[in-house]
Amino acid sequence: MTDRVRLFQTLPHTCGYFAERTAQNLVVDPGAPNLDKLYGPALAKGFRRAGGHLYLPQCSACQACVPCRIDVDRFTPDRAQRRCLKRNADLTIREGIPGFTPDRHELYERYLRARHSGGGMDGADEEDFQRFLAAPWSPTLFLEYYLGDRLLGVAVTDIALAGVSAVYTFFDPDEEARGLGTFGILQQVELARRRGIPYVYLGFWIAGHPKMDYKRRFRPLEIRKHGRWIEMP
Repeated sequence: MTDRVRLFQTLPHTCGYFAERTAQNLVVDPGAPNLDKLYGPALAKGFRRAGGHLYLPQCSACQACVPCRIDVDRFTPDRAQRRCLKRNADLTIREGIPGFTPDRHELYERYLRARHSGGGMDGADEEDFQRFLAAPWSPTLFLEYYLGDRLLGVAVTDIALAGVSAVYTFFDPDEEARGLGTFGILQQVELARRRGIPYVYLGFWIAGHPKMDYKRRFRPLEIRKHGRWIEMP
């Protein structure tokens, strides 16, 4: 990929996962004219999308962020995941085009206030919502979960030939017992299976991190180490 597009390294900044650490990212040139075509190969190399940027952590003193993906053909839900599916059998799944709607934004704001209060994301306006969750070049859809006419959750999902990317999920914080984060990943796996797409990319796994270690439960999980994908032991 590097022979077709420029890569930039960000300035050091405070890590979003460990406040005492400094982080840097490798970023694909956001002005490249063919980002839509680069997206699949970038996913396969461990990159992640946030808004209109494709990035990969490139920290000199830390390698905690490990790209990970689910092997769709080999994945079978475990007992807890099957219980999650059963708990949410009353929900209707809709595939929606990306973008701002009042009910999506209201749900997004409630989720951020409950989960990320004071983290810099709460208070997101319409422009913030659009800028973070979608990009003009990204093949994005919103998987929405409805209980009757009430929107309970949205899994922002990018679809490339190389894989489905779980970009971000937000849901009704009053429905936490449903496990809607897990439910969203399970729906993305099914979406990939229906479309014949081999992997679901979950971004980065961080061993032992309270917000990131849950990804190891989606087995078989592959992680990217030393430039190649291997199955997590």
